[in-house]
Amino acid sequence: MEIQNAMPTWEMSAKEKALLNLEVDRLNKETFGSRMPKQELGKNDFLELLIAQLTHQDPTSPVQDTEFIAQMAQFSSLEQMMNMTESLTFMNETLSSSAAVNAVGKTVELDTMGETILGFVTATKPGATPEVQVNGSWYSWKDVKTIYESN
Repeated sequence: MEIQNAMPTWEMSAKEKALLNLEVDRLNKETFGSRMPKQELGKNDFLELLIAQLTHQDPTSPVQDTEFIAQMAQFSSLEQMMNMTESLTFMNETLSSSAAVNAVGKTVELDTMGETILGFVTATKPGATPEVQVNGSWYSWKDVKTIYESN
């Protein structure tokens, strides 16, 4: 006679699954309300998903170590990419502001709404969207098409 060492299995009934789905829906509405869905996930969303996965995992088949390590590596990569994106955005803003400041005292050609304007830069407003003052009016630095060296 052979004795099998079987682990007891537990499975939710259809009624239990339906009640669980109703509870999840209620919690989602309570937590998130009528917020609009996002087209991309950030690191906080990823962490929330990971925590929810760990909290609600089936105790009879937990996440394997390799899966968990892979998820943590993905999270780390996501965080590094977000940090790099922030750094590149800051660097781009700094370079744009610097270029606008360097244009003070020079003649520029602007193209704004299909109109070409030629004038002398007398002032700048640095920042995320730098502006230059030409002929007494303010224009976006993005409108500058040509910078001429002053004599």
